[in-house]
Amino acid sequence: MTDNGFAGVTRRGLLGAFAACAVAAAPTYSNAFGLLRGAGDIRRIKMYSGRTGESIDTIYWIEGEYIPEVLTELNYFMRDWRSDETHSMDARTVDIMAAAHTMLGVAEPYMLLSGYRSPSTNAMLRSRSSGVAKNSLHMQGQAADLRMKSRSVSQMAKAAATCRAGGVGRYSGSDFVHMDCGAVRTWGA
Repeated sequence: MTDNGFAGVTRRGLLGAFAACAVAAAPTYSNAFGLLRGAGDIRRIKMYSGRTGESIDTIYWIEGEYIPEVLTELNYFMRDWRSDETHSMDARTVDIMAAAHTMLGVAEPYMLLSGYRSPSTNAMLRSRSSGVAKNSLHMQGQAADLRMKSRSVSQMAKAAATCRAGGVGRYSGSDFVHMDCGAVRTWGA
């Protein structure tokens, strides 16, 4: 029996460590993706918030399992920026966002306009616009409003709708797409 220094190290542990290093070294991540491709399935999300000035570029899922610490970071990133309240975001919404982003074939991150909305924020927005739902899925952490400079509302909405995993709203006048993990439906122009 030889001691190779890897006793107790699992494949999942190595992949997690490698993914963490790859994300930390973001400029070289494109090279890391090629190495991870053969090691198993990963899911990545890239966003920035013009409201808070924050950005996130992270792997949140490896080989069939969500990474709890990363989901916690996403909950904070997608918080209600008006009240600074966080809520547990439904990972299915993040999956839809990530899949649509992959289909769009761009390096540009999403601009997050709205993730979680507290009931008070939703009520305030509803008082200003008829386009805000009384029981918005944003209040349940199941929706996000997103924009991209390099892709049109139509292109983003088509990619999200292709997932057939939730609701997709086109808000061409305001230049954003709503994605949620609720019932499969589309609206807007």
